[in-house]
Amino acid sequence: EDLEGPRPPLEEEPPLPLVRVIRGSPPVLVTPEEYVNTPDTGIAAVQKKLFHETGIRQAVIAAMRVPHGVVGALTLGRTDQRPFNAVEVTLLGDIARRAALAVDNARLYERQRAVSQTMQRHLLPHLPTIEGLEMAARYSSAPYASEVGGDWYDAFPLPDGSTAIAVGDVAGHDLQAAAGMAQVRSMLRAFAWDYQRPPSVIVERLDHALVHLSDGQMVTVLFARIEGPPGGPWRLRSTNAGHPPLLLISHDNQVRFLEEEGHGPLLGTESPITRTDAELPLPPLTTVLLYTDGLIEEPGRSIDEGFDRLARNAAALAHHPLGYFCDLILERVRPSANEDDVALLAVRVPGQPAHDVSFRQ
Repeated sequence: EDLEGPRPPLEEEPPLPLVRVIRGSPPVLVTPEEYVNTPDTGIAAVQKKLFHETGIRQAVIAAMRVPHGVVGALTLGRTDQRPFNAVEVTLLGDIARRAALAVDNARLYERQRAVSQTMQRHLLPHLPTIEGLEMAARYSSAPYASEVGGDWYDAFPLPDGSTAIAVGDVAGHDLQAAAGMAQVRSMLRAFAWDYQRPPSVIVERLDHALVHLSDGQMVTVLFARIEGPPGGPWRLRSTNAGHPPLLLISHDNQVRFLEEEGHGPLLGTESPITRTDAELPLPPLTTVLLYTDGLIEEPGRSIDEGFDRLARNAAALAHHPLGYFCDLILERVRPSANEDDVALLAVRVPGQPAHDVSFRQ
């Protein structure tokens, strides 16, 4: 194990077999005697120790080549005196090339992963500080896909003093989906800030724009406004374009999905409809939860099971601090066989809990 780790520097002189191979020479045959008089530093010391610890009496060293160069070398040794023949040397060269391809692909994946993670961090917004409101959000990428995808959340103050909150999903788990997500989110922000109209009107404008400006991606959006002075009372107005329903959780553990009011088809379908809004009061300490379908959908199970699982856990966690609430929702509700991204946004209004916490129109 002490031989593992980063490769030591390559010595310039003398040109040892391993160094020659790494610099591009064909496979070479090596015996421990070649390292007797080498320096006890750098890669020579490592190679000498390898021969000593393993009892190798002879070895073949082959370059791990990729189209843009050599990424390393593969050493195959024997502890007996049988010589390597030409077929074995050729075979080892082929194995080394295949190993090099695997290493190079792993490096490429790590570079892409780092780029995706950086891009996702910059695409998802920092939550604003809004007097009277508590907010928390989480994003978790699909475990078997790119680290970047089309799920998103957003929250921002509006000029009239209300707070806009949104969550959406652009189909896909790649950079194209992420680019589409950034476009949709930016357009929604611009329309909401400029027009200051009910959510349904804003989403209608967004839908019309996407039909003419996007490349036909499927998009769902849930957009809402939380209205009221810092001390309350608070009200919620929302519209839903093909997205899983918003969930309301009261301080006394009651839950309600906003399933019927304000619902319409997803964006980009050119459906000739007039979108509507749901409007209802938010009692003190109500938590509003917006999420994407990766939180509730699981292959082989009905969507109702996902909703039930979410409702049960959200009710049980109503008293937890909002950040911890989001963490536990992800941990307990997200299906183990999940193959989708998950974005969620939770907002909690302040105040002292009242006896009547029903979410009435």
